[in-house]
Amino acid sequence: MRVDEDDITEVTAFRQRIGLPEIIDVHTHFMPEPVMRKVWAYFDAAGPLTQRTWPIAYRHEEQVRLKTLRAFGVRAFTALLYPHKPQMAAWLNEWSAEFAAHTPDCLHTATFYPEPSAPEYVHTALESGARVFKVHIQVGDFDPADPLLTEVWGQLSDAAVPAVIHCGSGPVAGRFTGPGPVATLLRGFPRLRLIIAHLGAPEYIEFLDLAEQYENVHLDTTMNFTDFFEEQDPFPRAALPRLTDLADRILFGSDFPNIPYTYAHALHALERLDLGDDWLRKVCHHNAARLFTLD
Repeated sequence: MRVDEDDITEVTAFRQRIGLPEIIDVHTHFMPEPVMRKVWAYFDAAGPLTQRTWPIAYRHEEQVRLKTLRAFGVRAFTALLYPHKPQMAAWLNEWSAEFAAHTPDCLHTATFYPEPSAPEYVHTALESGARVFKVHIQVGDFDPADPLLTEVWGQLSDAAVPAVIHCGSGPVAGRFTGPGPVATLLRGFPRLRLIIAHLGAPEYIEFLDLAEQYENVHLDTTMNFTDFFEEQDPFPRAALPRLTDLADRILFGSDFPNIPYTYAHALHALERLDLGDDWLRKVCHHNAARLFTLD
């Protein structure tokens, strides 16, 4: 399957309009193939955590997905993966370390789950060069402040390695989603570099409050402002000036390949906010380049 040329043309035109040679995407998914196919099957079935039709726009084999991102001008991206049960994270980390080793434009990604072995395999991941972690509170169904993770968060805080955390209650609330558990976590680890996925949807205001309170908290724009997302969890337009105030800590994320629209639409959704080309350049490249020292 070839990369869609019209898709490439639209993304390239966006980059040219705002004067941006490259994009950094902090929220993309690469996983072991059997796991990825199970994720796709879950979306196809409109499972309990989505509860809506969710066609996968980039249901291609791995090498085509990589070629697609590179054709879009994506300079660096992540391989976000996450466990839904114990004794799974270490295996995922082994896979992602190997993936990063032969995919130099992928930021070495790791994950964890609240279990006694977590501090050991997180230490191993950090020692092997992990540059970003993924935590999915909704799928994992655990409290981010679980005592089993205290040492893990301490390691990430000391190493200044960011964690992309899906902690908002969208698309469906979980037992531990929402700003409360994250606020508890940050009180214990105020220097922690958290990247709040999806701008914390739908608790946008509360997560913006946390970002303003803690200087190392960032937010990613994954799926936000797209037609698909606005139907269910619209961002409050009165809060748009706060995105300008936090312009240095907003990061572009796409959720590629698991999106039900084109990659170009995700970028156009940001552009039509009319927050300016400088804001777009920061969000789509400069902020992530600084956070991950890619300059």
